[in-house]
Amino acid sequence: MPFAFTVIKEDPSGARFGCIETDHGTIKTPAFMPVGTQGTVKTVSSRDLEEMGASIILANTYHLYLRPGEKLIEEAGGIHRFMSWKKPVLTDSGGYQVFSLADLNRIVDEGVEFKSHLDGSLHFLTPSKVVGIQLAIGPDIMMVLDQCTSYPCDRPTAEAAAARTTLWAEQSLQEMGPKVTKNGYERVLFGIVQGSVYPDLRRRSVKELAGLDFPGYAIGGLSVGEPKRDTREMVKLTAALLPANKPRYLMGVGFPEDIVEAVTMGIDLFDCVLPTRNARNGTVFTSRGKVIVKNADQARDFGPLDPNCGCETCRTYTRAYLRHLFNAGELLGPRLATYHSLYFYLHLLAEIRQVIQDGSFQEWRKEFYEVYRIPGT
Repeated sequence: MPFAFTVIKEDPSGARFGCIETDHGTIKTPAFMPVGTQGTVKTVSSRDLEEMGASIILANTYHLYLRPGEKLIEEAGGIHRFMSWKKPVLTDSGGYQVFSLADLNRIVDEGVEFKSHLDGSLHFLTPSKVVGIQLAIGPDIMMVLDQCTSYPCDRPTAEAAAARTTLWAEQSLQEMGPKVTKNGYERVLFGIVQGSVYPDLRRRSVKELAGLDFPGYAIGGLSVGEPKRDTREMVKLTAALLPANKPRYLMGVGFPEDIVEAVTMGIDLFDCVLPTRNARNGTVFTSRGKVIVKNADQARDFGPLDPNCGCETCRTYTRAYLRHLFNAGELLGPRLATYHSLYFYLHLLAEIRQVIQDGSFQEWRKEFYEVYRIPGT
């Protein structure tokens, strides 16, 4: 089925329930995308993800380009066959990795020169080459190469990065257009809005990118160290300016409460490493807030991680047992914790979709905060 996005119902708050159609299946929105950086969501299988209710996962262009290489993935039949995942896949452009490895890169208008973090080899990526790499990997949704800035970021740097992101977006479209069909299924290209925490730069970036008529848009360059109030102000400003008939993707956000608030601003797609990274280190998310599994107070707690959760971990194992696994260095600990946290995130979004459809989102949001404990509040 050709790529399409439909808003089915919108709440007065701005939250919206929608549907993205791709050749690999339907994505009901708002949706959370588990992060499978290297073609795998760490510690869990593709079957696990399907059981949890994941409808789309994210893979990383930068890492897959370096290892095992996009040509090998293409030879295997594309990322879906390579990792045995039949549903949609989104690949980021690698722009964030270039930003996060700032001591190994050099950014110019023509592209990005960087040293591999694996072996120190030198590489140069242009916007066109990044498109080519992603076409070989074979996702359903591809991101243009963008320049993500750090925080704090002075205005001249933010302005130059936003302008370069627009330039690269134009070059990406020249390479493949907004969408292309290859190997029997369609791939589409999303633009990325930059501008740091400067409202006028965000407005300019949206105007320039909206004029290019991408099938969807991402909000980038946030959750990179700025105060949470600035993140939310920029998300609210940017989302309101983006085309209402295109999906809006907030990159790299975030904590459950951040997602709930961003949904009220009309965001449709989310990704973040928090649920998996924190779980591997012994901290999980529950309907009542974060739980540090390794803490001493869990040693004799023979209840589930979350009494309101129906995941395999909560149905089968106790907090005391999970603490034992982590303290003993057993690999099952990170796996069970990851399974739970991803299940929690995916079902949080499923619940949000349902209450938007029912017209009870605002009541649900109030009840969520009555139970969910945010650290420091």
